Amino acid sequence: MPQYAILIYETELPGGVADIPPEVMEANMAVEGEIAAMGARVVYEPALQPASTARTIHRDGLVTDGPFLETKEVIAGFFVVEAADLEQAVAIGRLLPIMDGAVEVRPLLAM
Repeated sequence: MPQYAILIYETELPGGVADIPPEVMEANMAVEGEIAAMGARVVYEPALQPASTARTIHRDGLVTDGPFLETKEVIAGFFVVEAADLEQAVAIGRLLPIMDGAVEVRPLLAM
């Protein structure tokens, strides 16, 4: 089954996970069951540290703090799913309770 990266972009919350409203956390916890009911599965789901802990290495070798782009949204999390096709992966992305951001669904290359 093909694999897809699901990237979640949100405005970074000062208190991190502690600032996520309970109803959003509950909706996030329910998503994996909904994904399974669709016949797909989560194959990888790491937890990210805050964007402030990131370092970006530029083409010229310069290392800077934080994410590369100056934007209000950061990658809040990501996971990899196995889904029948891109349309099913997009349907999975639509299940995610986004507060003030977006979800990107990107097919992974089979190696």
